[in-house]
Amino acid sequence: MDRPPRSESPHAGGGMVGGLQTVVLGKAATEPWTAAEWVVPPEPGKLRFADMDLPDPVVHAVADLDFKYCTPIQAMVLPHALKGLNVAGRAQTGTGKTAAFLVSIFTQWMKNPRCMVPLAASPRALVIAPTRELVLQILKDAGVLGKYCPFRGVAVFGGMDYQRQRLDVQDGVLDLVVATPGRLLDYLGQKVLRLDMVETLIIDEADRMLDMGFIPDVKRIIRHLPPRERRQTLLFSATLDESVMRLASEWMPDPVVLHAEPEKMTADSLEQVVWPVTSAEKFTVLYNLIRRSPEERILVFVNRRDEAESVGRALRRAGISCDYLSGDLDQRVRLRVLESFRGATTKVVVATDVAGRGLHIADIRYVVNYDLPYEADDYVHRIGRTGRAGAVGTAIAFACEDESFILPEIEKSMGCALRYEQPDPTMFEPVPDRPVRVGVKPEPPAAEAPVTQDPGPESTPASDKPSEPSAG
Repeated sequence: MDRPPRSESPHAGGGMVGGLQTVVLGKAATEPWTAAEWVVPPEPGKLRFADMDLPDPVVHAVADLDFKYCTPIQAMVLPHALKGLNVAGRAQTGTGKTAAFLVSIFTQWMKNPRCMVPLAASPRALVIAPTRELVLQILKDAGVLGKYCPFRGVAVFGGMDYQRQRLDVQDGVLDLVVATPGRLLDYLGQKVLRLDMVETLIIDEADRMLDMGFIPDVKRIIRHLPPRERRQTLLFSATLDESVMRLASEWMPDPVVLHAEPEKMTADSLEQVVWPVTSAEKFTVLYNLIRRSPEERILVFVNRRDEAESVGRALRRAGISCDYLSGDLDQRVRLRVLESFRGATTKVVVATDVAGRGLHIADIRYVVNYDLPYEADDYVHRIGRTGRAGAVGTAIAFACEDESFILPEIEKSMGCALRYEQPDPTMFEPVPDRPVRVGVKPEPPAAEAPVTQDPGPESTPASDKPSEPSAG
């Protein structure tokens, strides 16, 4: 397996209800199937899923996805996790860590069914993640990998109807909860669910939660769980620095510490290029890139929420059908934008780093760093949205006079030099003047109108990088 589960067909016989908040597993209608039917040839240095004595329902889901060999983090984590050991793993987005802990959870449940009649709203496993989007992605992956397993999972996060989500949580036997800290704490305070029967705790993107200030909430949540000696804990983080390891030692005894090498972003499937442009030229170059690739999915990253809206609106005025995505949007709108982009109804999305981690959308052809990120690590997470699973992708960075100082740090973090080249002269053709059509996303023009001026994004005041908390 060289990628995490595809999210484009998350259910495959399972069912999502309640606004993508509940997944009922084990409902896929199938003919009898055994792991013996799935023959995977051995390869030197690679661990096959067939080598790990997984239950047939789990292997069947893996086989459906044609995931034959474990990724490095999966090969490290699974042998320990399947034994019930605690794990602290360094792994970036896109390495398959979600599949690692889901396969482990489902395998343990299939081999060790509940020994008593379960209480309602009393899960066996809890996954805590920093953002709503990541929570929903994990639940979708659970729908893929658990589609032949008789379990039920729910997503708990803010920004959605409180009472409806509460009914989803309390609607019968519950095995898996995937949650952001805020809404989960709220439900615990209201005694909507109980965590004293949790057998496995997963803390995903611990470094991100540390940065976003969620750790006090996570500590309060963990007090509702069985003592650390009576549960299994798996922690994943892009870094395992001193602050993260201090948390790991607090939440689990004697963890197995694993370090997966960062994704190699210089793979043949991912082309990286830096285009030196001035800040005044960025919008023009972006417009021409999009206009020349009308059938391609393009994800554009900016640093500020107001700029995501500004650039998105300017593209619409110029005749480009697009959406923008930031933490300021209503949750339902954000989910609609993501599903529209995933389904290719929308080809272009302008986003802040709220979309930078944990999202798996196939066939993104271009990732454009319209703004270079404030932190080098964010560059890695951004460009990881393209060139996935062997698909061809291109990451383009606009290096203007205000932001290019970060490039040496990015190159140091990547361990390689970036390629610099001047954009094709046609990328600087002026943006045609078009009438503003309020409330309508016009289709790209059939031919260029007479050139008068570049409508460019509205000017916005400079501001510090805002936090993107989405725990609700």
